[in-house]
Amino acid sequence: MIDSTTPRFALSTLAAAVALGLSGTAQAVDADFHGYGRSGIGSTEGGGDQACFKAEGAPAKYRLGNECETYAEIGLGATLYEEGDKSFYFDSLVAYVNEQGTDFEALDAADDDGNTIALRQLNVQAKGVVEAFPEATVWAGKRFYQRHDIHMNDFFYWDLSGPGGGIENIDLGFGKLSLAWMRNTSEDDAFPEGGQNLANDTFDVRLAGLATNPGGSLEIGYDYGSATLTEAQERADVDPQEGHMVTLEHTQGDWFGGFNKFAVQYATDGLIGSSGRPSTASSTPEGDMLRVLDHGLVNLSPNIDMLYAAIYEERDLDNGEGQTWMSAGIRPTYYWSDTQSTALELGYDRVDPQRSGKETSDLAKLTLAQQWSAGRGAFARPVLRAFVTYADWDGQDYNAASESIETGEDDGLTFGLQAEAWW
Repeated sequence: MIDSTTPRFALSTLAAAVALGLSGTAQAVDADFHGYGRSGIGSTEGGGDQACFKAEGAPAKYRLGNECETYAEIGLGATLYEEGDKSFYFDSLVAYVNEQGTDFEALDAADDDGNTIALRQLNVQAKGVVEAFPEATVWAGKRFYQRHDIHMNDFFYWDLSGPGGGIENIDLGFGKLSLAWMRNTSEDDAFPEGGQNLANDTFDVRLAGLATNPGGSLEIGYDYGSATLTEAQERADVDPQEGHMVTLEHTQGDWFGGFNKFAVQYATDGLIGSSGRPSTASSTPEGDMLRVLDHGLVNLSPNIDMLYAAIYEERDLDNGEGQTWMSAGIRPTYYWSDTQSTALELGYDRVDPQRSGKETSDLAKLTLAQQWSAGRGAFARPVLRAFVTYADWDGQDYNAASESIETGEDDGLTFGLQAEAWW
Protein backbone atom coordinates (compact mmCIF):
# COMPACT_ATOMS: atom_id res chain seq x y z
CA MET A 1 0.00 0.00 0.00
CA ILE A 2 1.29 3.46 -0.90
CA ASP A 3 0.85 6.10 1.78
CA SER A 4 1.79 9.73 2.35
CA THR A 5 5.48 8.90 2.08
CA THR A 6 5.10 7.91 -1.56
CA PRO A 7 6.75 10.98 -3.19
CA ARG A 8 9.67 10.81 -0.71
CA PHE A 9 9.97 7.05 -1.29
CA ALA A 10 9.97 7.53 -5.07
CA LEU A 11 12.69 10.14 -4.82
CA SER A 12 14.84 7.96 -2.55
CA THR A 13 14.35 5.05 -4.94
CA LEU A 14 15.71 7.15 -7.77
CA ALA A 15 18.67 8.17 -5.62
CA ALA A 16 19.32 4.50 -4.87
CA ALA A 17 19.16 3.68 -8.57
CA VAL A 18 21.78 6.32 -9.28
CA ALA A 19 23.94 5.01 -6.43
CA LEU A 20 23.70 1.46 -7.77
CA GLY A 21 24.75 2.70 -11.17
CA LEU A 22 27.80 4.29 -9.58
CA SER A 23 28.86 1.26 -7.59
CA GLY A 24 30.96 -0.12 -10.42
CA THR A 25 32.94 3.07 -10.95
CA ALA A 26 36.18 4.04 -9.23
CA GLN A 27 35.18 7.61 -8.53
CA ALA A 28 32.04 9.38 -7.36
CA VAL A 29 30.12 11.63 -9.73
CA ASP A 30 27.75 14.50 -9.11
CA ALA A 31 24.05 13.81 -9.55
CA ASP A 32 21.84 16.22 -11.48
CA PHE A 33 18.62 17.21 -9.70
CA HIS A 34 16.07 18.54 -12.18
CA GLY A 35 12.34 18.88 -12.46
CA TYR A 36 9.21 20.98 -12.63
CA GLY A 37 6.46 21.87 -10.16
CA ARG A 38 3.39 24.00 -9.70
CA SER A 39 0.90 24.36 -6.86
CA GLY A 40 -1.40 26.92 -5.32
CA ILE A 41 -4.81 27.81 -4.00
CA GLY A 42 -7.83 29.24 -5.77
CA SER A 43 -11.51 29.92 -5.44
CA THR A 44 -14.50 30.67 -7.64
CA GLU A 45 -16.83 33.63 -7.42
CA GLY A 46 -19.76 32.52 -5.33
CA GLY A 47 -17.65 30.06 -3.33
CA GLY A 48 -16.10 26.67 -3.75
CA ASP A 49 -12.85 25.38 -5.21
CA GLN A 50 -11.11 26.95 -8.17
CA ALA A 51 -12.68 26.01 -11.50
CA CYS A 52 -10.61 25.61 -14.66
CA PHE A 53 -12.00 26.67 -18.02
CA LYS A 54 -11.64 24.67 -21.23
CA ALA A 55 -13.76 24.58 -24.37
CA GLU A 56 -15.61 21.29 -24.81
CA GLY A 57 -13.62 19.04 -27.15
CA ALA A 58 -10.53 21.27 -27.21
CA PRO A 59 -7.22 19.39 -26.74
CA ALA A 60 -5.78 22.22 -24.60
CA LYS A 61 -6.61 25.31 -22.54
CA TYR A 62 -4.75 28.57 -21.87
CA ARG A 63 -2.98 27.95 -18.60
CA LEU A 64 -2.16 31.23 -16.83
CA GLY A 65 -4.43 31.43 -13.77
CA ASN A 66 -6.25 28.36 -15.11
CA GLU A 67 -4.49 25.37 -13.50
CA CYS A 68 -6.34 23.62 -10.70
CA GLU A 69 -3.96 20.87 -9.67
CA THR A 70 -0.64 20.37 -7.94
CA TYR A 71 1.79 18.82 -10.42
CA ALA A 72 5.43 17.88 -9.96
CA GLU A 73 8.19 16.19 -11.96
CA ILE A 74 11.21 15.22 -9.86
CA GLY A 75 14.24 13.91 -11.71
CA LEU A 76 17.70 12.60 -10.87
CA GLY A 77 20.47 11.91 -13.37
CA ALA A 78 24.22 11.45 -13.48
CA THR A 79 27.08 10.89 -15.88
CA LEU A 80 28.15 7.38 -14.85
CA TYR A 81 31.11 7.10 -17.20
CA GLU A 82 33.22 9.63 -19.05
CA GLU A 83 36.47 9.10 -20.89
CA GLY A 84 37.55 11.46 -23.65
CA ASP A 85 34.58 12.12 -25.93
CA LYS A 86 32.68 9.06 -24.68
CA SER A 87 30.10 9.27 -21.91
CA PHE A 88 27.12 7.39 -20.44
CA TYR A 89 24.37 9.41 -18.78
CA PHE A 90 21.61 7.92 -16.61
CA ASP A 91 18.35 9.90 -16.32
CA SER A 92 15.14 9.33 -14.36
CA LEU A 93 11.99 11.24 -13.47
CA VAL A 94 8.88 10.64 -11.37
CA ALA A 95 5.71 12.70 -11.87
CA TYR A 96 3.01 13.32 -9.26
CA VAL A 97 -0.35 15.06 -9.58
CA ASN A 98 -3.20 15.72 -7.15
CA GLU A 99 -6.16 18.04 -6.88
CA GLN A 100 -4.52 20.33 -4.26
CA GLY A 101 -7.62 20.05 -2.12
CA THR A 102 -6.14 19.25 1.28
CA ASP A 103 -2.95 18.64 3.23
CA PHE A 104 -2.99 14.83 3.08
CA GLU A 105 -3.57 13.61 -0.49
CA ALA A 106 -2.17 10.10 -0.58
CA LEU A 107 -2.34 7.60 -3.41
CA ASP A 108 -3.80 4.16 -2.81
CA ALA A 109 -4.98 1.34 -5.01
CA ALA A 110 -8.59 2.47 -4.89
CA ASP A 111 -7.84 6.16 -5.42
CA ASP A 112 -10.31 7.92 -7.70
CA ASP A 113 -9.60 11.49 -6.56
CA GLY A 114 -7.07 12.43 -9.23
CA ASN A 115 -3.99 11.56 -7.16
CA THR A 116 -1.48 9.83 -9.41
CA ILE A 117 2.21 8.97 -9.37
CA ALA A 118 4.05 7.76 -12.47
CA LEU A 119 7.57 6.87 -13.57
CA ARG A 120 7.99 9.04 -16.68
CA GLN A 121 11.69 8.64 -17.45
CA LEU A 122 14.37 6.02 -16.86
CA ASN A 123 16.97 5.77 -19.60
CA VAL A 124 20.65 5.71 -20.48
CA GLN A 125 22.15 8.00 -23.16
CA ALA A 126 25.58 7.17 -24.56
CA LYS A 127 27.54 9.78 -26.53
CA GLY A 128 30.57 9.21 -28.71
CA VAL A 129 30.27 5.42 -28.72
CA VAL A 130 29.61 5.12 -32.49
CA GLU A 131 32.92 5.96 -34.08
CA ALA A 132 31.37 6.74 -37.47
CA PHE A 133 29.15 9.37 -35.81
CA PRO A 134 31.08 10.73 -32.82
CA GLU A 135 28.52 13.50 -32.13
CA ALA A 136 25.54 11.12 -32.06
CA THR A 137 23.77 9.76 -28.98
CA VAL A 138 22.61 6.16 -28.63
CA TRP A 139 19.88 5.69 -26.04
CA ALA A 140 17.29 3.27 -24.64
CA GLY A 141 14.62 3.34 -21.92
CA LYS A 142 11.64 5.50 -20.99
CA ARG A 143 12.16 9.06 -22.12
CA PHE A 144 10.66 12.46 -22.93
CA TYR A 145 11.71 12.24 -26.57
CA GLN A 146 12.33 15.51 -28.46
CA ARG A 147 8.99 16.99 -27.41
CA HIS A 148 7.49 19.98 -29.24
CA ASP A 149 4.91 22.05 -27.38
CA ILE A 150 3.26 25.46 -26.99
CA HIS A 151 3.96 26.77 -23.51
CA MET A 152 0.93 29.06 -23.23
CA ASN A 153 -1.61 26.24 -23.39
CA ASP A 154 0.63 23.25 -22.57
CA PHE A 155 -0.21 21.69 -25.93
CA PHE A 156 2.28 19.00 -27.00
CA TYR A 157 1.75 18.72 -30.73
CA TRP A 158 4.69 16.35 -31.36
CA ASP A 159 5.34 14.06 -28.40
CA LEU A 160 6.11 10.35 -28.72
CA SER A 161 7.39 10.00 -25.15
CA GLY A 162 7.46 6.52 -23.64
CA PRO A 163 9.56 3.36 -23.75
CA GLY A 164 11.91 3.29 -26.71
CA GLY A 165 15.40 3.56 -28.08
CA GLY A 166 17.37 4.90 -30.98
CA ILE A 167 20.16 7.13 -32.16
CA GLU A 168 19.92 10.89 -32.44
CA ASN A 169 21.86 13.87 -33.75
CA ILE A 170 23.78 12.06 -36.48
CA ASP A 171 25.66 14.92 -38.16
CA LEU A 172 25.15 14.72 -41.92
CA GLY A 173 26.83 18.04 -42.61
CA PHE A 174 23.66 19.78 -43.78
CA GLY A 175 21.48 18.63 -40.86
CA LYS A 176 21.16 16.17 -37.99
CA LEU A 177 19.33 12.86 -38.35
CA SER A 178 17.52 11.08 -35.50
CA LEU A 179 15.95 7.61 -35.60
CA ALA A 180 13.78 6.15 -32.82
CA TRP A 181 11.50 3.22 -32.04
CA MET A 182 8.83 4.12 -29.45
CA ARG A 183 5.95 2.19 -27.87
CA ASN A 184 2.72 3.15 -26.08
CA THR A 185 0.63 0.06 -25.30
CA SER A 186 -3.15 0.50 -25.12
CA GLU A 187 -6.20 -1.56 -24.26
CA ASP A 188 -7.42 -3.71 -27.13
CA ASP A 189 -11.19 -3.20 -27.15
CA ALA A 190 -11.61 -5.34 -30.25
CA PHE A 191 -10.02 -8.44 -28.74
CA PRO A 192 -12.33 -11.03 -27.13
CA GLU A 193 -12.87 -10.84 -23.39
CA GLY A 194 -9.78 -11.91 -21.50
CA GLY A 195 -7.48 -10.90 -24.34
CA GLN A 196 -4.27 -8.94 -24.46
CA ASN A 197 -3.43 -5.28 -24.82
CA LEU A 198 -2.21 -3.83 -28.10
CA ALA A 199 1.50 -3.01 -28.43
CA ASN A 200 1.45 0.23 -30.44
CA ASP A 201 4.79 1.01 -32.05
CA THR A 202 5.94 4.24 -33.66
CA PHE A 203 8.99 4.53 -35.89
CA ASP A 204 10.20 8.12 -35.88
CA VAL A 205 12.58 9.75 -38.38
CA ARG A 206 13.67 13.39 -37.99
CA LEU A 207 16.03 15.61 -39.91
CA ALA A 208 16.69 18.86 -38.05
CA GLY A 209 18.90 21.92 -38.37
CA LEU A 210 18.36 22.46 -42.09
CA ALA A 211 19.42 26.05 -42.78
CA THR A 212 16.77 28.02 -44.65
CA ASN A 213 17.36 31.73 -44.12
CA PRO A 214 19.50 33.87 -41.79
CA GLY A 215 18.58 32.80 -38.26
CA GLY A 216 16.11 30.21 -39.51
CA SER A 217 16.12 26.41 -39.69
CA LEU A 218 13.77 23.63 -40.78
CA GLU A 219 12.96 20.28 -39.16
CA ILE A 220 11.27 17.50 -41.14
CA GLY A 221 9.77 14.43 -39.48
CA TYR A 222 8.01 11.25 -40.53
CA ASP A 223 6.24 8.87 -38.12
CA TYR A 224 4.83 5.44 -38.90
CA GLY A 225 2.56 3.77 -36.36
CA SER A 226 1.41 0.17 -36.23
CA ALA A 227 0.71 -2.59 -33.71
CA THR A 228 2.83 -5.66 -33.05
CA LEU A 229 0.31 -8.50 -32.73
CA THR A 230 0.67 -11.59 -30.60
CA GLU A 231 -0.14 -14.97 -32.12
CA ALA A 232 -3.39 -15.03 -30.12
CA GLN A 233 -4.40 -11.66 -31.54
CA GLU A 234 -3.62 -12.83 -35.06
CA ARG A 235 -5.74 -15.99 -34.57
CA ALA A 236 -8.59 -13.76 -33.38
CA ASP A 237 -8.30 -11.73 -36.62
CA VAL A 238 -7.51 -8.52 -34.75
CA ASP A 239 -7.03 -5.95 -37.51
CA PRO A 240 -5.28 -2.87 -36.08
CA GLN A 241 -4.88 0.27 -38.11
CA GLU A 242 -1.67 1.75 -39.35
CA GLY A 243 -0.96 5.44 -39.28
CA HIS A 244 1.35 7.99 -40.86
CA MET A 245 2.29 11.51 -39.81
CA VAL A 246 4.45 14.10 -41.56
CA THR A 247 5.68 17.21 -39.73
CA LEU A 248 7.44 20.30 -41.07
CA GLU A 249 8.52 22.95 -38.59
CA HIS A 250 10.38 26.19 -39.28
CA THR A 251 12.09 27.96 -36.38
CA GLN A 252 13.19 31.57 -36.59
CA GLY A 253 15.71 32.11 -33.83
CA ASP A 254 16.04 35.88 -34.11
CA TRP A 255 12.46 37.11 -34.19
CA PHE A 256 11.94 40.59 -32.71
CA GLY A 257 14.22 39.68 -29.82
CA GLY A 258 12.54 36.29 -29.32
CA PHE A 259 11.65 33.36 -31.57
CA ASN A 260 8.90 32.05 -33.85
CA LYS A 261 7.92 28.47 -34.69
CA PHE A 262 5.62 27.60 -37.61
CA ALA A 263 4.56 23.98 -38.06
CA VAL A 264 2.39 21.97 -40.44
CA GLN A 265 1.35 18.39 -39.64
CA TYR A 266 -0.65 15.83 -41.60
CA ALA A 267 -1.65 12.48 -40.08
CA THR A 268 -3.79 9.51 -41.03
CA ASP A 269 -5.79 6.88 -39.12
CA GLY A 270 -3.86 5.55 -36.10
CA LEU A 271 -1.67 8.68 -35.73
CA ILE A 272 -4.44 11.26 -35.67
CA GLY A 273 -4.06 11.64 -31.88
CA SER A 274 -3.17 15.06 -30.52
CA SER A 275 0.58 14.41 -30.20
CA GLY A 276 1.34 11.74 -32.79
CA ARG A 277 1.26 8.85 -30.33
CA PRO A 278 -0.33 5.81 -31.96
CA SER A 279 -3.81 4.50 -31.27
CA THR A 280 -4.00 1.69 -33.77
CA ALA A 281 -6.77 -0.52 -32.35
CA SER A 282 -9.35 -1.60 -34.90
CA SER A 283 -11.91 0.49 -32.99
CA THR A 284 -9.93 3.68 -33.75
CA PRO A 285 -11.82 5.67 -36.42
CA GLU A 286 -10.20 6.08 -39.80
CA GLY A 287 -9.65 9.48 -41.32
CA ASP A 288 -7.04 12.21 -41.53
CA MET A 289 -5.88 15.27 -39.63
CA LEU A 290 -4.38 18.56 -40.79
CA ARG A 291 -2.81 20.90 -38.24
CA VAL A 292 -1.22 24.31 -38.82
CA LEU A 293 0.17 26.29 -35.92
CA ASP A 294 2.37 29.27 -35.16
CA HIS A 295 3.72 30.32 -31.78
CA GLY A 296 6.58 32.24 -30.23
CA LEU A 297 7.84 35.15 -28.19
CA VAL A 298 8.50 38.77 -29.13
CA ASN A 299 9.98 41.72 -27.24
CA LEU A 300 7.75 44.74 -27.82
CA SER A 301 9.90 47.15 -25.77
CA PRO A 302 12.68 46.95 -23.15
CA ASN A 303 9.99 46.32 -20.50
CA ILE A 304 7.34 44.38 -22.46
CA ASP A 305 7.42 40.94 -24.06
CA MET A 306 4.61 38.77 -25.39
CA LEU A 307 3.98 35.06 -25.88
CA TYR A 308 1.53 34.21 -28.67
CA ALA A 309 -0.04 31.17 -30.31
CA ALA A 310 -2.43 30.34 -33.15
CA ILE A 311 -3.71 26.84 -34.02
CA TYR A 312 -5.91 25.40 -36.74
CA GLU A 313 -6.64 21.67 -36.55
CA GLU A 314 -9.11 19.75 -38.72
CA ARG A 315 -9.92 16.09 -38.03
CA ASP A 316 -12.00 14.50 -40.77
CA LEU A 317 -13.10 11.07 -39.48
CA ASP A 318 -15.00 8.45 -41.46
CA ASN A 319 -17.42 7.90 -38.57
CA GLY A 320 -18.45 11.56 -38.61
CA GLU A 321 -17.08 12.27 -35.12
CA GLY A 322 -14.28 14.59 -36.22
CA GLN A 323 -14.02 18.29 -35.47
CA THR A 324 -12.32 21.54 -36.36
CA TRP A 325 -10.44 23.27 -33.55
CA MET A 326 -9.30 26.88 -33.81
CA SER A 327 -7.33 28.56 -31.05
CA ALA A 328 -5.54 31.87 -30.56
CA GLY A 329 -3.93 33.48 -27.55
CA ILE A 330 -1.54 36.20 -26.41
CA ARG A 331 0.25 36.86 -23.12
CA PRO A 332 1.88 40.31 -22.91
CA THR A 333 3.91 40.97 -19.75
CA TYR A 334 5.12 44.30 -18.37
CA TYR A 335 8.26 44.17 -16.18
CA TRP A 336 8.32 46.69 -13.33
CA SER A 337 11.73 45.40 -12.26
CA ASP A 338 13.90 42.30 -12.61
CA THR A 339 11.70 40.46 -10.13
CA GLN A 340 8.22 41.99 -10.48
CA SER A 341 5.88 41.94 -13.48
CA THR A 342 2.24 42.05 -14.54
CA ALA A 343 0.94 39.57 -17.13
CA LEU A 344 -2.30 39.60 -19.11
CA GLU A 345 -3.36 36.46 -20.97
CA LEU A 346 -6.23 36.34 -23.47
CA GLY A 347 -7.11 33.02 -25.06
CA TYR A 348 -9.92 31.88 -27.34
CA ASP A 349 -10.88 28.34 -28.43
CA ARG A 350 -13.59 27.26 -30.85
CA VAL A 351 -14.56 23.65 -31.55
CA ASP A 352 -16.85 22.91 -34.50
CA PRO A 353 -18.02 19.25 -34.58
CA GLN A 354 -18.02 17.44 -37.92
CA ARG A 355 -21.40 15.83 -37.36
CA SER A 356 -24.32 18.05 -38.33
CA GLY A 357 -26.66 18.87 -35.48
CA LYS A 358 -23.89 19.04 -32.91
CA GLU A 359 -23.45 22.47 -31.40
CA THR A 360 -20.28 24.52 -31.86
CA SER A 361 -18.49 25.22 -28.58
CA ASP A 362 -16.38 28.29 -27.92
CA LEU A 363 -14.69 29.74 -24.86
CA ALA A 364 -12.84 33.00 -24.23
CA LYS A 365 -10.64 33.34 -21.15
CA LEU A 366 -8.88 36.42 -19.71
CA THR A 367 -6.36 36.38 -16.83
CA LEU A 368 -4.61 39.23 -15.02
CA ALA A 369 -1.64 38.13 -12.91
CA GLN A 370 0.76 40.01 -10.66
CA GLN A 371 4.06 38.09 -10.60
CA TRP A 372 7.30 37.91 -8.64
CA SER A 373 9.96 35.92 -10.47
CA ALA A 374 13.64 34.97 -10.30
CA GLY A 375 14.67 37.29 -13.10
CA ARG A 376 13.15 39.04 -16.07
CA GLY A 377 11.58 37.21 -19.02
CA ALA A 378 8.61 35.06 -20.04
CA PHE A 379 10.38 31.86 -18.96
CA ALA A 380 11.99 33.13 -15.74
CA ARG A 381 11.31 30.67 -12.91
CA PRO A 382 10.58 30.23 -10.00
CA VAL A 383 7.60 32.59 -10.09
CA LEU A 384 4.86 33.48 -7.61
CA ARG A 385 1.53 34.75 -8.94
CA ALA A 386 -1.63 36.39 -7.67
CA PHE A 387 -4.27 36.08 -10.38
CA VAL A 388 -7.87 36.67 -11.35
CA THR A 389 -9.43 34.84 -14.32
CA TYR A 390 -12.69 35.43 -16.18
CA ALA A 391 -14.12 33.06 -18.79
CA ASP A 392 -17.15 33.22 -21.06
CA TRP A 393 -18.41 30.28 -23.10
CA ASP A 394 -21.19 29.24 -25.45
CA GLY A 395 -22.55 26.06 -26.97
CA GLN A 396 -21.81 23.74 -24.03
CA ASP A 397 -23.49 22.70 -20.82
CA TYR A 398 -20.43 23.64 -18.83
CA ASN A 399 -19.49 22.28 -15.45
CA ALA A 400 -15.77 22.98 -14.99
CA ALA A 401 -13.34 20.67 -13.21
CA SER A 402 -15.07 21.73 -10.02
CA GLU A 403 -18.65 21.76 -8.79
CA SER A 404 -18.22 25.51 -8.21
CA ILE A 405 -19.69 26.28 -11.66
CA GLU A 406 -23.40 25.58 -11.82
CA THR A 407 -24.75 23.68 -14.79
CA GLY A 408 -26.33 26.14 -17.21
CA GLU A 409 -23.96 29.01 -16.43
CA ASP A 410 -22.19 30.66 -19.37
CA ASP A 411 -19.40 32.52 -17.57
CA GLY A 412 -17.24 32.28 -14.46
CA LEU A 413 -14.68 34.16 -12.36
CA THR A 414 -11.83 32.65 -10.34
CA PHE A 415 -8.94 34.05 -8.30
CA GLY A 416 -5.99 32.66 -6.40
CA LEU A 417 -2.27 32.27 -5.79
CA GLN A 418 0.19 29.96 -7.56
CA ALA A 419 3.87 29.02 -7.46
CA GLU A 420 5.66 27.53 -10.48
CA ALA A 421 9.26 26.40 -10.87
CA TRP A 422 11.53 24.43 -13.16
CA TRP A 423 15.22 23.67 -12.88
